[in-house]
Amino acid sequence: QEQLVESGGGLVQPGGSLRLSCTASGFSLDDYATAWFRQAPGKERDRVACINRWHRTSYYEEAVKGRFTISRDNAKSTVSLQMSSLQSEDTAVYYCARAYSATCEDKFVLWGQGTHVTVSS
Repeated sequence: QEQLVESGGGLVQPGGSLRLSCTASGFSLDDYATAWFRQAPGKERDRVACINRWHRTSYYEEAVKGRFTISRDNAKSTVSLQMSSLQSEDTAVYYCARAYSATCEDKFVLWGQGTHVTVSS
């Protein structure tokens, strides 16, 4: 069974950092573009960042540029999101998603269960 499992969420103070990880099971994440999305309470799910198969980052949401970094470790079939200078506006459930193909322009077809990130003092 193909699955994505997120980890690394939690409570952090404003200005702090967190590193989220997305690990694939049942398949190799190497061949696919992978993205992080987030959904804040009462808001729609937005794409935060995406990285294609060839390690080239294709997209960052404007609000996180310069603060978040997406990366992948194909040997571990893992995609990570390093988040720094966190703000209360970053509070959300963060989801990892795999694209249908190697590029971020394609639809996302497999989703993790989400991990909560709360930024609060």
